[in-house]
Amino acid sequence: MTLHASAVIRSFGLCLLIAPFAAADYDPLHLPPGSDGKTVELTVRDESRNREIPLLVYLPAADGPAPVVLFSHGLGGTRDGCVYLGKHWSARGYAAVFLQHPGSDDSVWKDEPLLRRMAAMNRAASAENYLLRLQDVKAVLDRLDVWNRQADHALVGRLDLNRVGMSGHSFGAQTTQAVSGQAAPLVGPRLTEPRIKAAVAFSPSSPRRGDPATAFGSVKIPWMLMTGTKDVALIGDADLQSRLNVYPHLPDTIDRYELVLHNAEHSAFTDRRLPGDRERPNPNHHRAILALSTAFWDAHLKDDPAARAWLHGTGPRNVLEKDDRWQFQTASGR
Repeated sequence: MTLHASAVIRSFGLCLLIAPFAAADYDPLHLPPGSDGKTVELTVRDESRNREIPLLVYLPAADGPAPVVLFSHGLGGTRDGCVYLGKHWSARGYAAVFLQHPGSDDSVWKDEPLLRRMAAMNRAASAENYLLRLQDVKAVLDRLDVWNRQADHALVGRLDLNRVGMSGHSFGAQTTQAVSGQAAPLVGPRLTEPRIKAAVAFSPSSPRRGDPATAFGSVKIPWMLMTGTKDVALIGDADLQSRLNVYPHLPDTIDRYELVLHNAEHSAFTDRRLPGDRERPNPNHHRAILALSTAFWDAHLKDDPAARAWLHGTGPRNVLEKDDRWQFQTASGR
């Protein structure tokens, strides 16, 4: 690994690198006046699968093409979740496209009696729905390309599809991992989407079977991972060890980042509490999530050197609490 640093310090129990120049004027939480954009509800019709994929698109206030960030919800969620992410990313100049995956969305549980909902959710966490989700990402990117060139469409000229990021939470993190380079169960790396240039996985997980080094060895783009010390879901059997077993097996040839929020439960990355929650919500968790994810997008989708300096320097220390853990490694040879 080539270190672009002038010093090494210890913080949050992990080694951090100090960039040789400071990003004094860079603030990933700053929202300039008039940055509120608008939302557009759309539906992608995938004729080849007879499948409709609802979308909620957060558009930035400024006209012109914006980098695109896709978001895949967790099991039982919808396109309407994680509003705090969509609003902030769009205010920072991104077209944030939130997908809804039929078969693993709220249709799984909303019409079920309370006592049957857990069983219904377990059934929906299936290999079939996993594959459908991966195919949804390609279908959505294909349709966005059409709409971006369609003169009478709300998205015409609004998307820079040469700069696409992928993100998701829980089942959405698994979706993100698979389309962003992981050799996924059943399909290997063949559903990797080459249009995706960077990825953020909230509550990631390593494969239940097989070698993690093999699963993640084919990743070729920057990844950021976020989890919490109490990030355990009732469905899916992904414990904290599974979540922490991704970062060390990512290749040295990419920029990789990991945030572990102290006492953060699975719901910390959403905007609602989940069954089984015990911890009181910590408002700083969302602040840290927004700051680090935005700096990551700015560094790797906008090629902003100030964002990169902030990420690789002391910037994260200003938004994290003392027991949060943060680490990163830059690509070899840079």
